[in-house]
Amino acid sequence: MSNSIIASGVGVWIGDEGVLSLEELALACGAEVDCIAELVDLGVLTPQGADATAWRFAAADVQRSRRLLRLMRDFETSLDVAALILDLLGKPRGFGPACGGPG
Repeated sequence: MSNSIIASGVGVWIGDEGVLSLEELALACGAEVDCIAELVDLGVLTPQGADATAWRFAAADVQRSRRLLRLMRDFETSLDVAALILDLLGKPRGFGPACGGPG
């Protein structure tokens, strides 16, 4: 089963190379290819490769894409708003120096 992908509601198994094509990522996330391409356009995903036919995504992109799509569904929001929420969730937490924190 090398160099293949198996997607299910529980998890994703990624082949020996550890990378996914655009179509494989869409399948793993249960999304349309156009949706994944829009994530690239928004800067949420940064694949390797010059164009969509050559794009290769890391395994971490599956988790990031699924999380974003879940935010869209749960908050009934647009793709760009969900991308902003995901970005904010990834920021370090804590108070800045004005509030007595490390800054």
